[in-house]
Amino acid sequence: MKFIVSSTALSSHLQAISRVINSKNALPILDCFLFELQDGTLSVTVSDSETTMITTLEVNESDADGRFAVTAKTLLDALKEIPEQPLSFDINSATLEITVQYQNGKYSLMGQNADEFPQPVSLGNNAVRVEMEASVLLNGINRSVFATADDELRPVMNGIYFDITTDDITIVASDGHKLVRCKTLAAHGNERAAFILPKKPANLMKNLLPKEQGDVVLEFDERNAVFSLESYRMICRLIEGRYPNYNSVIPQNNPFKVIVDRMQFIGALRRVSIFSSQASSLIKLRLSNNQMTISAQDIDFSTSAEETMICQYEGNDMSIGFKSTFLLDILNNIAAEEVVVELADPSRAGVIIPLEQEEQEDLLMLLMPMMLND
Repeated sequence: MKFIVSSTALSSHLQAISRVINSKNALPILDCFLFELQDGTLSVTVSDSETTMITTLEVNESDADGRFAVTAKTLLDALKEIPEQPLSFDINSATLEITVQYQNGKYSLMGQNADEFPQPVSLGNNAVRVEMEASVLLNGINRSVFATADDELRPVMNGIYFDITTDDITIVASDGHKLVRCKTLAAHGNERAAFILPKKPANLMKNLLPKEQGDVVLEFDERNAVFSLESYRMICRLIEGRYPNYNSVIPQNNPFKVIVDRMQFIGALRRVSIFSSQASSLIKLRLSNNQMTISAQDIDFSTSAEETMICQYEGNDMSIGFKSTFLLDILNNIAAEEVVVELADPSRAGVIIPLEQEEQEDLLMLLMPMMLND
């Protein structure tokens, strides 16, 4: 079997899907790309047994259909070094010897039997189907993936929760300290449904979606989900279990509101947090009439810092403590110029929202406070 394909097109598709492959696999065949050629279309599959990704691209010429597997790392590294030109693949179907010819040379490598590669799972008859724009899905994943947990005891917290209704889709992530709730009105389902997407496939989608135009078709049942993009398809195992009621932890009616310039706030936090205790990263926000004082100290090393910035705040004087790394994570994942921090008292969670929401979006982030000693 022979086929000719563009070197840069093949290399970019292989790099995009290679992130699926684990560094250590139980099955040696999972270290390979599975190539399948049919009617002039080449599809390449990778899998880590929980997540499978398939990409398709057109070949310039081919003489026969066929399939083979080849070690991913060797082929990826070899193709990286070749500038744009046609590559000619020649596969001996009896011995699985592969010869790749390019302008001034050739590579010879051994293929493996494609039949050893595991078949991707298929969805049940009760699968739910949702369509949304690639940019809407990318926004939701970008905003929330940082807030997922790494908790072996509560695996449901380690993924992004998609709560689908007939009006909207709400994307939620929380690790128990911080929470993100991103509701989009730009997409909805035909029925009430929900699933929890694990972190690895979420990050894989985060890397693929910026290159995509048009809609993403998402289908899922109780155990698996399939994301279909223009030239990529991802099948992944979902996290099973009940996601906690996220709305019940969001405090309502917060009487104190601070409006602050987001980039100035980030700058001040970065400067002051250098002087916070390395163990706790605690920073203190002291609010009084239209000003906020950000302070931190590390008693062990006798260092401290304090910075005052102008904000819009009318209300009782108040001090509240937060973990600076978490607060910076939240502020870095909001796009607005100004943010509103809604507070009730120093022991209740702070709610952080953009002053102006983006069109057809309702974004809310929440951060649990830390106890202050004074």
